Amino acid sequence: MSATQNYVSDILPKKFLDKYVGKNPNWGFNGLGYVVYKRTYSRLIQDNLSEEWWQTVARCVNGAQNIGAKYTPEEAQKLYDYIFNLKCNYAGRMLWQLGTSTVDRFGANSLLNCWFTAIRTPEDFCFIFENLMLGGGVGFSVKKEDVHELPKVRKDVVITHMATRDANFIVPDSREGWVSLLREVLKSHFENGRSFTYSTILVRGKGEPINGFGGTASGPIILIEGMEKICEVLKQREGKKLRSIDVLDICNIIGSIVVAGNVRRSAEIAIGDPDDYHFLRAKRWDIGNIPNHRAMSNNTISADNYDHILNAVWEGYEGNGEPYGLFNLPLSRKYGRLGEERRDDCEGLNPCAEITLSDKECCNLSEIYLNNISSKEELIECATLLYKTQKAVCAMPFIHKETNEIVHKNMRIGLGITGICQSQDKLDWLNDAYKALRKFDKHWSKENNWNESIRLTTTKPSGTLSILAGSTPGVHPGYSQYFIRRVRMASTDNLVKVCRNLGYHVEYAKNFDGTENYDTVVVSFPCSFDKGTTIAKNMSAVDQLELVKKIQTLWSDNAVSVTVYYRKEELPQIKDWLKQNYATSLKSVSFLLHSEHGFIQAPYEEITEEQYNNMVKQVKPLTDIMIGYSTNELEGMECESGVCPIK
Repeated sequence: MSATQNYVSDILPKKFLDKYVGKNPNWGFNGLGYVVYKRTYSRLIQDNLSEEWWQTVARCVNGAQNIGAKYTPEEAQKLYDYIFNLKCNYAGRMLWQLGTSTVDRFGANSLLNCWFTAIRTPEDFCFIFENLMLGGGVGFSVKKEDVHELPKVRKDVVITHMATRDANFIVPDSREGWVSLLREVLKSHFENGRSFTYSTILVRGKGEPINGFGGTASGPIILIEGMEKICEVLKQREGKKLRSIDVLDICNIIGSIVVAGNVRRSAEIAIGDPDDYHFLRAKRWDIGNIPNHRAMSNNTISADNYDHILNAVWEGYEGNGEPYGLFNLPLSRKYGRLGEERRDDCEGLNPCAEITLSDKECCNLSEIYLNNISSKEELIECATLLYKTQKAVCAMPFIHKETNEIVHKNMRIGLGITGICQSQDKLDWLNDAYKALRKFDKHWSKENNWNESIRLTTTKPSGTLSILAGSTPGVHPGYSQYFIRRVRMASTDNLVKVCRNLGYHVEYAKNFDGTENYDTVVVSFPCSFDKGTTIAKNMSAVDQLELVKKIQTLWSDNAVSVTVYYRKEELPQIKDWLKQNYATSLKSVSFLLHSEHGFIQAPYEEITEEQYNNMVKQVKPLTDIMIGYSTNELEGMECESGVCPIK
């Protein structure tokens, strides 16, 4: 049987695929892109053998056709070539799942990554828990007008764990089982006031392989401890309604339950009121006695205008705590691209803040590597071809009824661009490309009897996917001309041994308290950008904000995900810019002190050209060494219950 046999289809014939077998694109960052691809997106196809890039792309394009993308053979082959040569790409979840049986079982939930909900009912906590355990990220509102709709907490409820089968509730060893325990806990505290006992005797032990959550089991202890913490929060509010800070804590505790061994991630963003004293101090690590679980979410202020950004917010930016993001809801609702009125009944954001979302709605992302695009016509073609897959995903069924309804109504997608700071000479193409995409959406939606998309475009942070192509991430400048890029891997991952043997620096990950986490390692890779790339230290905070404004005008009708790097002396200029532009030009933003953040094992570290050259001399090339090599990072993550890593 030929190598291509399992990937041949009506739209990708053998003669076409044969041209790509045994070949690789120009992987980014001296082959780091290939390592990241093999670690994150290459699926196991047989014992000790995982996909190569030509196979992954074929699986995805064929998979897109199977869900209703309706490509002609010519379109499919063009899209294949564009993705193969890293001119564009599916979002990470699609890259992992398209063309697998999981899609048949779980529909669109298996292909999309992030969700939003406003916390108004006890069931909304379960929505968060379930979607986090499906491998997604969740944004949630803890605004006072939302949480006030929750009922009062009942008195004298006692939830007790038992290590026997005599308990009132036996927790099933499944995603649904864990969520059902939370549902019973909340029902007791908000509805019936009944105490009960539960047992985790069926939940498999720590380290055992599982399909349901992906990877290996975290064991029941994390679930038991998490429920105890949630019950303690509820107990403190007996006979009263929950405050925003209480809701934040419960959501963060849920996030901490999902995290297992610091390998699986739980992505959360909390949106709160600008005058909520407790919310503003929720992550003021500098004042002490802050629960560790609050690290689970990025926190964002819903500020309608500049005057809503109070001194308590600026204290974080001035180095006295963790800075809060800013979200402009009125602007997000009124405008798509800046200056173009297009109503959106959104209420919040996804965890990376590039997609505006209604309650229970989810992201639908893809990406164009602008730095690898050669013409405006190529940009338009990439956008149109990716769009057809994204639109087909919108039309698929979802697990939750509310999500089904709002997604089919809005048909929201987020077609992103990355590599912007390597491609500022190409920004003039964006306006025409957007108009062409909007025109095609009108035609394609009518032809398929779908609603036109309320939003079409975005600029996402593009962390992992940008590495594949050696792109600057989203709208962000290059971190440095020369830098170390640190990548986290499971200690048991076969790639760890390969990297050690090739001379790369490998060390155990550090916990918050400085101790070593033996389940996770950090591998350091020397990287560089081309000389023409805009580098962070050469770009002021105001310059970054102006670029966001430009991209929000030319391309993104959702939002632009941006973390503005700044220095303390730039705060007056930042405030002046926001005072003049916030109400009219900025949907979302967060800030981070440049190179002074003090994070242990930060993802990026600036180095000199000499240090870079010395590191490169000490390691062997990555690009070809692992051809056919299998990583076990994703073994056991076959998503039997719709679960896969956040990608």
